[in-house]
Amino acid sequence: MFELKLFALLMLSCSPWVLSMPTQFPMAIPAQRVPRTLQGRFLHITDMHPDPHYKVDMSETSACHRRKPKKAKERSGYYGMAYSKCDSPLTLTNYTLDFLEEEWSAEIDFVIWTGDNARHDIDRKLPRTTSEIYALNSAMAMKMEDVFLSKGIPVIPSIGNNDVWPHNIMMPGPNSVTNEFSSIWRSFIPFESYQVFQRGGYYSVEVIPGSLAVISLNTMYFYDANKAVGGCEYTDPEDPGNLQFDWLEVQLEIFRGRGIQVWLSGHVPPSSENFFPECYVRYVELSLRYQDTIVGHLFGHMNTDHFFFLDAEAITVPNLLVANSDNEAEFLKHKELYKSLLKDFAALPNDSHNISYDNYGVVNVAPSVVPNPYLPSFRIFTYNTTGEPYKPHLADADARSGHERRHRNNSMNSACARPEDRDTWNCQLSQPWHSHASSPSRTNMLWSPLGYAQFYLPALNSTGATKKHPPKYKLEYLTHPLSLVYPPISEAEPTFHYPIPLRHLPRSLRKGPVSESKYAPYGLADLTIPSWTELAQRLAQGGEKKLRRRFRKYMYMGADEA
Repeated sequence: MFELKLFALLMLSCSPWVLSMPTQFPMAIPAQRVPRTLQGRFLHITDMHPDPHYKVDMSETSACHRRKPKKAKERSGYYGMAYSKCDSPLTLTNYTLDFLEEEWSAEIDFVIWTGDNARHDIDRKLPRTTSEIYALNSAMAMKMEDVFLSKGIPVIPSIGNNDVWPHNIMMPGPNSVTNEFSSIWRSFIPFESYQVFQRGGYYSVEVIPGSLAVISLNTMYFYDANKAVGGCEYTDPEDPGNLQFDWLEVQLEIFRGRGIQVWLSGHVPPSSENFFPECYVRYVELSLRYQDTIVGHLFGHMNTDHFFFLDAEAITVPNLLVANSDNEAEFLKHKELYKSLLKDFAALPNDSHNISYDNYGVVNVAPSVVPNPYLPSFRIFTYNTTGEPYKPHLADADARSGHERRHRNNSMNSACARPEDRDTWNCQLSQPWHSHASSPSRTNMLWSPLGYAQFYLPALNSTGATKKHPPKYKLEYLTHPLSLVYPPISEAEPTFHYPIPLRHLPRSLRKGPVSESKYAPYGLADLTIPSWTELAQRLAQGGEKKLRRRFRKYMYMGADEA
């Protein structure tokens, strides 16, 4: 019955429109939105997985749908079941979005929403249907419109692997999926981008017109679990993954020419474990080629808090990348991810003097709202809104003088001598890379990411978490150093723009400047590439055991992961 109600809601929300002519140009958000004063913050939220069939006091083995087995000690709660395989009750998704509306909608500039807004297909007795998937996505979209878009806050959603049926499978577009989502998300997608979206499910939005954009990628065409596509093979230019990368290259080139900085976002993170090998090569190469334009990469899907690097070394030699099976990716996801990351961090040069930052990009993967398998979470990012913009044409002038411009290594010529290697993207990409030490991804300046605060629901399974007494979102940790959380002594407090408003901090941090806190374990001056590589080096060296314990605790939110 609930599915039918949601489906009816979807039908009521649909309306026809006239499609624009095809375009490859990025478009701004609709001009009629009232300009807002910039707050220097945005929300990243992901993997909500609402489940209309969730019931209270049910067993985990039934996906929280039925009572059996009756002897199960842990039972589903009113707001969800922490550290479980159950999806989110609608009480949790509604509570989370209501909380964000009340506490954060006046404090943020835009929302990056990275997919999976339908339940998992884990209950054989209650299989998912396409109508339910679209109905849930429609209901979530209408809620996001009401909470954010109605207030002039742009929302940039992405398609997740559970937003399609069967899960993980999406045919080349145009298709029923792109048609449905172009309707469901018609308020989020710029009108001029509709036809591009209908072809492939991707688009771009200028969240700060003329200055800052977000590109929403359809990672379903890169994800190696999607057996309906070819995986970006160089010999197949019409593969939907290749078409998307061709589009992305045009977007980045135009944005760079206009001096606009870009966030790349999507559902499945761009790792060699998740992407087809050729798709991974193209993503890394484009990311490094436009490093001075891309301020960061934001993804979901893994439900695990972590970061990793896009490394030029990974695309230097052909045939080193092979596709992982779904089981291998799942194994890394839940059991070996922590150890795998430390191993990757250990491969970095030992200190900042020996590292070439041109060769790296940083991917941030946020934990999920769904308490499967950890705790509900969301992130508030802060970014720099002061100073002069980065000017790519001046960087290009430096490049012509021999500064900061990188070309692919000539040794690739010999590595690509074999016929079987010539027809790979590794051996076909030779464009110069645009990187510069004075760009926002490398140094703190206008539009650079400064830090994030992660909030979570730690008492989800508490017997006191009831309809009348809901659990409370609390700060889990900050990436900022404590010295930047408060105004400097020389600055009057009324003029200081707090990165995180004091009311959102725990009591121990609200009273005033403190020099040490469990809530600020990393002390990152900003979220530029040098700051992330320095943290990775500290984690790899192992001298700071407390730092490693904190990093692992945040990854698994206190769950016992071997």
